[in-house]
Order: sequence, then structure tokens, then C-alpha cells
Amino acid sequence: MMHRPARGRHNALVADELQQRAARNEAIFREINEGIRRGQWPGEEDSMTSFRCECASLGCSDMLALRFRDYEQIRNHPRRFLVAPGHERPEVEVVVAREPSYLVVQKTGEAGEIAEAADPRD
Repeated sequence: MMHRPARGRHNALVADELQQRAARNEAIFREINEGIRRGQWPGEEDSMTSFRCECASLGCSDMLALRFRDYEQIRNHPRRFLVAPGHERPEVEVVVAREPSYLVVQKTGEAGEIAEAADPRD
């Protein structure tokens, strides 16, 4: 007879793994955007810049255009990420701002703790 974990326990393990993977993936994409930010010249805060979507999907290569100043506002909070519309994951984040071309999401639970700990600006 095969022993299986209880369905609730299995679902909890899957949810924890998803939160951890999502937070790690988004932290990698956030690092890419930090490099873009470092390449900005002083006085370019109002210029449009393309930033990488910071969603959890490793296959995503969407670029999102927004002002450097707007990206800085998102990054002032270590649990917030820039994502393309439709790329949000309600199981690990909540949408805190909607713009026509992008969303700002905030990690919750363990994903939020991982994102905060991995923040390169800390």
C-alpha cells in the first residue's frame, strides 16, 4: 500500500514551493532592472525607459515602458514588483496599482518575506 500525504498537506507544500519559486524568479528580474536603473544619467528621471517584466515566469521577456521616476516609486517598497497586465499571480501577490501598460504587485506571505530578504537595495 502506497502512503500519500493528505490532500491539504500536499496543497500547502505546492503553494509554498510556488511562493518560493515566484519570489526567486522575480528577484532575478528585479536585478536586471536594477542594472538598467544604474545605467541612467542624472536628470533622466522623467524620460521613458524600458524595464523587464518582473513576473514569476522564466520564459517572459516582456519589456514595459515607464518613466524612471515611476520605477523608482515602485522600488521604494521591497515587496513590490513591475509586471505586465495578465502576469500577476493572485496566489502569491496582490495588485496594488494598475496603469495602462503595467501593474504593480506586492508579494504576500512567504513570497513577500523572500522578496524583502533578496532586495538588492537593502
